[in-house]
Amino acid sequence: MSKRSRTLPLTLALLTLGAAAPAWSAPATDGLVIDLADDTTDADEAAIEAKLGGLDIKLNSIHSADERFFVADVPPERMAEAIQALAGDPRVESAEPNYLFSIPEAETEVSPPEVTPSHPGFPNDPMFEQQWSFPMVGAKDAWKVADGKGVVVAVIDTGVAYEDYGRFKRVEDLAGTEFVKGYDFVNDTDHPNDDHGHGTHVAGTIAQTTNNGIGVAGLAPGAKIMPLKVLSAAGSGSVADIADAIRFAADEGANVINMSLGGGMRTLIMERAVAYAHNKGVVVVCAAGNGGRKKVEYPAAYKGAFAVSSVGPTRKLAYYSSYGKQVAISAPGGDRQLGEAATIIQNTIEPRRIDATNLYLGFQGTSMATPHVAGAAALVMSAGVTNPDDVERILKDTASEAGPKGWDERFGYGILNAGAAVKQAAAEANGGWHLGASLLAVLAFAWRNRRRLALAKLLPGALAGAVVGGSGLFFLAGLLPAVFTTAMPNWDLAAFGVHTALWASALPVFGLSVVLLGARRLRPLLVGLALGWAAHFVVAGLFGVTDVAFVPGVASALDQAWLLVNGAALALLATLVARVMAR
Repeated sequence: MSKRSRTLPLTLALLTLGAAAPAWSAPATDGLVIDLADDTTDADEAAIEAKLGGLDIKLNSIHSADERFFVADVPPERMAEAIQALAGDPRVESAEPNYLFSIPEAETEVSPPEVTPSHPGFPNDPMFEQQWSFPMVGAKDAWKVADGKGVVVAVIDTGVAYEDYGRFKRVEDLAGTEFVKGYDFVNDTDHPNDDHGHGTHVAGTIAQTTNNGIGVAGLAPGAKIMPLKVLSAAGSGSVADIADAIRFAADEGANVINMSLGGGMRTLIMERAVAYAHNKGVVVVCAAGNGGRKKVEYPAAYKGAFAVSSVGPTRKLAYYSSYGKQVAISAPGGDRQLGEAATIIQNTIEPRRIDATNLYLGFQGTSMATPHVAGAAALVMSAGVTNPDDVERILKDTASEAGPKGWDERFGYGILNAGAAVKQAAAEANGGWHLGASLLAVLAFAWRNRRRLALAKLLPGALAGAVVGGSGLFFLAGLLPAVFTTAMPNWDLAAFGVHTALWASALPVFGLSVVLLGARRLRPLLVGLALGWAAHFVVAGLFGVTDVAFVPGVASALDQAWLLVNGAALALLATLVARVMAR
């Protein structure tokens, strides 16, 4: 059986949608996917073939040997018999049919822009102003802190136009994007080039070359892309290939997986692959589906997947977007009902023009929403938070409200806010430094004032104040409300998504001191708060990337100077409170 013939059974269609909701075809059974136990032998394979009446089983790909993924040509009329023959066999972890799905897709060609930037500032990509989705998710705020550097995102899709190889060409606006080795599971080659356009479009949203004076931008331009081709030029691919690719990505160093694909049938082989990747530290981001109904498709519905629904420019759920209890978050995916400008534009190819490098096409679908979230996950990871559960928690906690307060089945926890997520990640990642600096500041202060202050009275309150003021209980994030786990100097960031000049200053602690100084028992706490805030500002000013609203520049030397001057003022305030204590 040829590999190309095996990509038709059990297909997962691309989740790019046309003007109407999809009409799902009746399930077809034209092949079998078998997951054997890892310790099975050639003799076991022969025994399985005998049970199947002599049907030949083959490894799905050269990467399937360790995982023991096999496929077999089984006629539809023999499918039930074949599955029953393998039922209860301890060597068989799962044996499942392949189901065929198809959905319409839509794309709108946009003329390539002039190379001269049409607007000042960063980024200088000429079509950036048409990327309405980036302001919606706070891209510029995120870029002040991180760009995705050091993170690998696996794009499991139709491949990516990432290299000049034979008839394939690298699209112009991926020229500066870094790629790591991938694989073509459809044709069993080391060249996962795109012959459709969908995967290249998805990869562009994640890591399009940015600020290069041409085309458009990517949300995490510093991230590396791992192209994994599992879908053919027709937009279909087998569950075996997709499960194979998920495990390949997890084993070969991917930090994030993007799957803008889906189907209606649950399969154990893919469910286990998603769990495997998540357990290896990978954030698995999946499209919820384009059914326009209350049903999240697979793999988004699996435990361990991070399901994404889609909104248009008006922040309302897109008419085509699936929704349901598994939705974690929503993100911009376009809504053509609002006009062609309401689609998501990236540099890609067309099936009939795979050598065209300067096409900029507008797509819509949960396929387009998903890479926004994958890109944001890469940004969060590059800011220092790498545990997948923590990455997902931060994305949910910082999402902008869209529907009812909290979670709902349409938007999940809200619309993606990459800017707030990255800032929160940076605050948590630097928590150890802030905590250490705050405690050290209190101990140094106590040593210096040991002769005039009773340390037994000073230290308990001062240490508590330093933790609250300098770092918060960041190590308990996810277990306690954010007000306890967020350092006080970051409360404005958590509440409003920005550092304000009034809060990122000595004024809040000065105000507390004026109000509470008369309470003797609270004076040690005030000393600790002042020292904790001071240490936080010094660490942020010297080593962090902090942008203070209303201070000129973006994360500039003036921002650093502002923090350091206010840190010095807070240290002086601690000294003044201590003098009152010593009377």
